[in-house]
Amino acid sequence: MEGNPANFDAIGNRLGFRFVEDTGKVLKLVWHGPWFPAWLCLGITVLLLFVSIPIVDAIRLRGPVGPAASLWYFPVMNAVLFGIALYLLTLKRSIVFEHDAQRVTFKRESLFRQAKLSVAYSEIREVNLGFDQVYNGFAVAGSSAAQMFPVPSLRLSLANGDSVLLDRGSRAKLKEIGSRVSDVIEKTLEIDPHLKAA
Repeated sequence: MEGNPANFDAIGNRLGFRFVEDTGKVLKLVWHGPWFPAWLCLGITVLLLFVSIPIVDAIRLRGPVGPAASLWYFPVMNAVLFGIALYLLTLKRSIVFEHDAQRVTFKRESLFRQAKLSVAYSEIREVNLGFDQVYNGFAVAGSSAAQMFPVPSLRLSLANGDSVLLDRGSRAKLKEIGSRVSDVIEKTLEIDPHLKAA
């Protein structure tokens, strides 16, 4: 194993991988970051350009003592929103099962960093469909502390005792992904009894 499985856990309660390639040699799953907030930030940035450009131009012409100088925060806010949009658009996770190499490779990418984990099929003990305990939110200003609740999750259990998160989401989708992955790596799919009943 090359890499740290902890880098591939997720804070959120669901990811939502989808199959992008499923051939005899390669099985590839991909998750792109939160698209709606990314495009929302980008749209607001474009709208703010109509305000920010004249303000920057006025500050450039009249200097920091001109009437537009007190509106300096519009261009700054525009730049921050653009940075957030760029970060969200570059978030991506991929999982590639290579039959010839007998390896599974996890990649986590963003604007600022990349992480990679490579595990041989022989190091995998089983595919496990169970529950993760996930926080339902953060405590905010006088509210009660965030509580944890169970969320269906699909994990690869490794021979050394570690586990690597494949996906979180709906039971039906995880069962579909889990059965396909277990067929590819030729390992058993262990399903939590509470999920079997659902």
